[in-house]
Parts: sequence; structure tokens; C-alpha cells
Amino acid sequence: MNDAPAAATQGSPGAQPPPGAPFQRGPVFAAPYVMDPAGPGETDFYGRNGNPTWRGLEVAIGELDGGTCVLFPSGMAAITTVLRTVLRPGDTVVLPSDGYYQTRRYAHGYLAAHGIGVREVPTAGPWPAGTFDGVRLVLLETPSNPGLDVCDIAALAAAAHGTGALVAVDNTTPSPLGQRPLELGADLVVASDSKALTGHSDLILGHVTAADPGLAADLAAARTVEGAVAGPFEAWLAHRSLGTLDLRLARHTDNAAALAVLFAAHPAVRQVRWPGLPSDPAYPVASRQMRRFGGVLAIELASHQAVTTFVTHSALITYATSFGGLHTTADRRAQWGDAVPEGYLRLSAGCEDTDDLVTDIRKTLDSL
Repeated sequence: MNDAPAAATQGSPGAQPPPGAPFQRGPVFAAPYVMDPAGPGETDFYGRNGNPTWRGLEVAIGELDGGTCVLFPSGMAAITTVLRTVLRPGDTVVLPSDGYYQTRRYAHGYLAAHGIGVREVPTAGPWPAGTFDGVRLVLLETPSNPGLDVCDIAALAAAAHGTGALVAVDNTTPSPLGQRPLELGADLVVASDSKALTGHSDLILGHVTAADPGLAADLAAARTVEGAVAGPFEAWLAHRSLGTLDLRLARHTDNAAALAVLFAAHPAVRQVRWPGLPSDPAYPVASRQMRRFGGVLAIELASHQAVTTFVTHSALITYATSFGGLHTTADRRAQWGDAVPEGYLRLSAGCEDTDDLVTDIRKTLDSL
């Protein structure tokens, strides 16, 4: 499973650092760079156009995703840049009706106002005949957030490509060590790197990885013109974090698996969703295309009050939005406008000791 290339853990992609140097070089904070009077050539000349700290991280993530990576200051910056770069007035985009609510809000509030059609379909389908006719871009999120439904990426990519559409996959939840959409036929991968990829809940960052280097160049050019640039220190922290990605994901998945079994058997839990649970409706597809099922799962408790009791009585659960960090967190998704029951809770299993976490949460459930 741990087949991350050397670029994931070293400051100079694919090469050992020289003797006396740190394993990873520090971040480069320059805004302007010293230029050759003859012209910039291949050197850096201004920080908004390029930065060696960005490039080291982009090479590493690109190797993990299997394409050419472009770094952005947040996951939303990555998604919106894709949408603005690929789509033109008169085009149509297909979005998941059960995906991240801010993406749908942006599409209906901004894209529609600029003459771009927006269609919504459920992640798991079915997709009616003609869903992709006349569509320029299909953006899916699998597993979906917060419902954790799974889409057959290869099947959708084949259907979308058959009508001339591009396919972008939000791969935030599984990360590239859990799922590689480009290998399954997607054209683009987008992600919020604030989540599992960096995993320490201490930075905001995002990226897009393209199978076509030309499309990646278009996205990088849009980043320069629009100023959607990442800070070098955040990029350096993210690159540092990649060295433990495989270890963190292993513990996330082990903890999620143990919690899923607990939730499935406990009478206080009305429903549990986790793609790695054999009884989950997403399991047949997830088991084919995911290398790891990840640490995000969801449960439905009886009410809003039950959620409040659950999170306040637990010693190890922190009530917080976002996911993929070292700490186990819980978020009641109805508060954000997701179409879920009031007691629907998204949990992100952290890296705590598995027995400690299960014991704590079992006691908390019993108190309900």
C-alpha cells in the first residue's frame, strides 16, 4: 500500500538531499527574485507566478495522483478555478445533488448568472438517459459529503466522455492513497488538502491534478492572473505532512472500521454509513475502486439533542467541522443546510488508540 514516491517525503523530488542538508528544505518566502538582466528565462522572477516550495509539493502530489498538479490556497479555490477555466457561457455542468453544499451554492449563484447551465444528479445514480448530453463538465464527489454514497468513476467517465464531457472528481475524502480517479478515467482531480492529505488541522490548501499537462498549464495561468496563490509556509507544512500520510490513513481506516461495527450493532444508532462496511449500499462499488475506505463515516441519532449529548459526553470526540485530522471530530450536518435528518452526524475517525476510542464511544452511546 505504501508506494508513495520519493517526492512525497523529500524536498528535492526523486533525489536524496546532499550531506549536511535537512531532509526537506525550508520554505522560500521571496516575492520578487533576482533576475538576469537578459530576461527571466527559466528562473523565478515573481512569487505569484511560481515558487520552488510550491513546485516541490506539486511534483509530490502529482506523482501520488498520477498527473500534473497545480496548487491553490484552498479546496474551493481549486474547484472554482476549474469551473471558471473549463466552462464558458452556454456550457452546462453536472454536479452531485448530495455533494458539498458550497460547490452547489457557487454553481447556482455564480455560474448560472454567467449563462452556464447547472444540472444536479445523485452521486450513486441512477442517471437518466440524456443526463450528459450537451454537457461540458461533470464534477462528482465520491464518496459524497456527507452521505458517503459512491459513484462508479470508470462507468461515469465512459458515459461522460461518450458525449464529449470532461470529468473532474473531488477526491478530498479518500486522498490519492485511498483512490486514484485519473487511473479510472477522470480528467481532473480536485481536493481540499486541509483534510486528510495534510492531516494536522493546521492549514488551508487545495490542489487540482490534470491528466492533460496542457489543461494543467491553463489552470496555472488562471491562478497567476486571478491571484489564487498558496502561501509558501502552508505548502511547506503540507509537504512535511505527506511523509506520514500512509500511516495516518491506516489508523483512520482501522478506527473507522471498528466504529462502523459498533454503530451497526448499537440500538441508539438508527443508521450508519461507511463504504467499507460490507452491508453498506456503497460497498460493492467502493471495494472495486478504493484502495482504502478512509476515516469518514456517518451515523443518524434520534434527534438534535441526542447529538448534543453524544458529543458532550465523549472524552475523545471534538465537535468541529472538517475532517481527516489526527483528532476524532463530529459535525451535525443539518446545521449547514444539508438535506439530512436533524440527528445526522458526520464523524472523522482520528489517530487515537482504537481500543480507547471504541470504549469511549460505546460508553457515550450507552448514555443515550
